[in-house]
Amino acid sequence: MRIVFMGTPDFAVPSLQALIDSPHEVIGVFTQPDRPKGRGGKVQASPVKQLAQRHGIPVFQPERIRRDGVEDLRALAPDLCVTAAFGQILSQEVLDIPRLGTVNVHASLLPRHRGSAPIAWAILQGDEEVGVTTMLTDKGIDTGAMLLAKSLKRDPLMTCGELTEVLSRVGAELLLETLAAMDAGTLTPVPQDESRMTYDPMLKKEMGEIDWSQCGQDIANQILGLNPWPGCSVPWGEGRLKLLRALPAEGEGEPGEVIASGKQGLVIACGQGAVAVTQLQAPGGKAMAATDYLRGHPIPVGTHLG
Repeated sequence: MRIVFMGTPDFAVPSLQALIDSPHEVIGVFTQPDRPKGRGGKVQASPVKQLAQRHGIPVFQPERIRRDGVEDLRALAPDLCVTAAFGQILSQEVLDIPRLGTVNVHASLLPRHRGSAPIAWAILQGDEEVGVTTMLTDKGIDTGAMLLAKSLKRDPLMTCGELTEVLSRVGAELLLETLAAMDAGTLTPVPQDESRMTYDPMLKKEMGEIDWSQCGQDIANQILGLNPWPGCSVPWGEGRLKLLRALPAEGEGEPGEVIASGKQGLVIACGQGAVAVTQLQAPGGKAMAATDYLRGHPIPVGTHLG
């Protein structure tokens, strides 16, 4: 098949690589325009664009594909479009161009966690099972008929960044299985059960603020689910102490009070139970195990964070 791929971040890279390595022909790649990134604000190409350029695949970067990318897509005359975390909504005009339709690789077990940040929300909401679904894209947001799905048990110690890497590889494998079944004529699209649907909003920077009156499990999920972005932090000195990894713990105290500090990490009392921060990053420093940081920079029991 002649395939046009649409994707932008690291999650989409294994799916594009899988297509490049397959018998299918990737005839073009659509990705978001280059954006400023990092402290210096240097403009950088997306991970998908970088991979496409290494393989000499034509790259298109419309601000809005439904407005200024339609003719480029039509000129490519693809048999199929594949999307994976593209970051733009496709109009019906765009969806009508590939003769076999558009397959989306979505990082959740649909119909749960529709939206742009399904992996983060799965962690935030404490899901025990996570996975990837391939689906036929329609005009809605992740509302199309499902094709194939793969699930796995979530490691409760994984950050969103780590789980994204795992699910990106699962998604690439599932995409190839989906295309093979499509070639064989054995795919049966299944409409989503709207009664089980959940839709999650975009992540916002203010979500990284910690309310210590919550229970320890929820705060641990917040710290893991928002790593790497937007990240959780608390005021510390003249900057902020970033909390990178945590797990629920036992203990009592005033919410936000350090109740243990040492070999077990930085244990902070919550509204119910406590949370043990096992990895952190001090202002101007690098990420490190909490135990290592505390050896050189003690945070006394009784300190209040936030």
